[in-house]
Amino acid sequence: MSYSLISLAGMNDRAAPWPAGACPPSGRARPLPPEERRAALIAATQPLVAEHGMKVTTRQIADAAGVAEGTIFRVFASKEELVKAAIDAALDPAPMIAELATVDPAGTLRDTLTEITMILQRRFTSIFNLLLAVGFQGPPEEDDRRRSMSRRGTEAVHEAVLRVLDPHSAELRLSAPEVLHVLGLLTFAASHPMINDGKPLDADLIVSVLIDGIRLPSNDKPGDHRPC
Repeated sequence: MSYSLISLAGMNDRAAPWPAGACPPSGRARPLPPEERRAALIAATQPLVAEHGMKVTTRQIADAAGVAEGTIFRVFASKEELVKAAIDAALDPAPMIAELATVDPAGTLRDTLTEITMILQRRFTSIFNLLLAVGFQGPPEEDDRRRSMSRRGTEAVHEAVLRVLDPHSAELRLSAPEVLHVLGLLTFAASHPMINDGKPLDADLIVSVLIDGIRLPSNDKPGDHRPC
């Protein structure tokens, strides 16, 4: 597969291992159904992998998840399997699709594009940091099953963005899919640490370039829009 610019999805928020204010029972993990335990371990692993890469230890993961180290190996066969699951979860487009659904449909075109850009940028940045930390210079290799899932995820994200843009279609010179393509390219490049030379562009600037371009309006004079 390739990195689809828009299908890269963000990481889930780190799950609290037990309710706020409560203490874990004498160092033992709070009993959880298997799928919840798996999800909690993955959520605890993602930020640690982004920070430490493959050098992260199962002890660090266990401490972050509030479980005994042996609990990890009752769910995952190895640390490598857990890290792979954490990366797969980070690439899941569902959280980004849910976030796009919260964009205010009554906002202005500029506000709408800025919100979309901020969502894309957070997801891209999280995934770039995670993949670079584990030494990936490109997307993880895929089999046919993952390629199929990626394609469906990309289509779902595109549909979610196009739904948000639809109320503004009459304001656009380009078609909404073309706007999405250009916005995705700009945001991807502006967010990737190996492309932006350590100078990421913020969402306001990306949208300003998209909507206004770089040329001064004809009634403005050179210098009118220089930063203070």
